[in-house]
Amino acid sequence: MRAKLTYFALAAALVAYFVLVGSRGVLLIEQGTVLTVTFGVAVLILPLIGLWFLWKTTQFARKAGKLAAELEAEGGLPVDELKRLPSGRIDRDSADEVFARRRAETEDAPNDWRCWFRLAVAYHDARDTPRARKAMQRAIALRERNPV
Repeated sequence: MRAKLTYFALAAALVAYFVLVGSRGVLLIEQGTVLTVTFGVAVLILPLIGLWFLWKTTQFARKAGKLAAELEAEGGLPVDELKRLPSGRIDRDSADEVFARRRAETEDAPNDWRCWFRLAVAYHDARDTPRARKAMQRAIALRERNPV
């Protein structure tokens, strides 16, 4: 719950920032010179890109959350079997061991979104965020193609 609150607080701060930047872009355009209009348009493009990125990220998180809830209802969420260091961080060798099992499971059933979801969690635990995101995107795509 704390992560959701943090996410929404940061998203609200970003939207406020986009509005502020957008208003500056409009003020530049209102000046009417070639230079200020050019800068104004450029300044307006940046918040649009930011809003698009925020929207895509929010959609990704929402869809991943739905998959997690569905997998939890089925009793298929991965069990936390990772060893931890005294500091509480995940032991790298333990994460690699679990990752190898998840990868083999996914190779055996490449069209099962559940396997891809668990692989994404294993990537995340192994601190490979880009691959975790790609695996989760694959799980989402597979799930959307095969709705219950």
